[in-house]
Amino acid sequence: MKRILTLFFTFLFFMSVAQAKDMRFVQVSDARFSDASDNTVFKKAVEDINKQKDVEFVVFTGDNIAKPSAELLESFLDEAKKLKCPFYIVLGDKEVNKLKHLSKAEYIQTIRKNVRKYKPEKPNYVFEKDGIIFAVVDGSKEVIPSTNGYYKEDVLVWLNRELAAHSKNHVIIFQHFPIIPPAEKESYYTFKPEDYMTVLAVHKNVRAVISGHFGVNSEKNVDNVMHITTAGLPYYRIIDLMDYDTPNPTIWAQLKEIQ
Repeated sequence: MKRILTLFFTFLFFMSVAQAKDMRFVQVSDARFSDASDNTVFKKAVEDINKQKDVEFVVFTGDNIAKPSAELLESFLDEAKKLKCPFYIVLGDKEVNKLKHLSKAEYIQTIRKNVRKYKPEKPNYVFEKDGIIFAVVDGSKEVIPSTNGYYKEDVLVWLNRELAAHSKNHVIIFQHFPIIPPAEKESYYTFKPEDYMTVLAVHKNVRAVISGHFGVNSEKNVDNVMHITTAGLPYYRIIDLMDYDTPNPTIWAQLKEIQ
């Protein structure tokens, strides 16, 4: 009888391992696609990502183009559409500027016009993959752009509402500007990050905040939230969310470098 029970529980263990849910996605930050170069590294990154196995989607976390230009954005999207999986876009500090005729609304409209399956309505939005909620949070400024991020009050109200609405789901946040500085670079700091941190403290379902902007690679765990910052190309990250059907999934972020 003891042997039968041992075999039974061993079977249950292996069944639970076999049924564990994992998800893989890729982060590319600060691509700075330009009309002044041939963008070889970006094109190689797309090719390299297409060789990776089981990638659910790619997220571009800001400064995707080198300057505010609808034509440049269209060229960037043409290359990004060569990916074999869906992709999502975050705004950075270099790519929107009302005075240079590319506002946030025009940026989003250009995406909606050029990408068939990706139709964001605003810079802040959520999407869902198998019960995991991914939130895109915008900290860019279009009137007087600067390298300092600013998550305005209405953005934080929106984020608080979304986190509350999905309180039973794991949430991953994508943004351009880190709220935990990965390096001492004051001109890149986010304005009043404590307001953002207060929102995160209220909710216990955020597993990671994934950013770019600083040009460094960093991983910090703060109050059980992984703050992952990725430098621009030639680096990108493959991020595995493992055992996400459990209360405490594991996040493994590995760096890739384009040669």
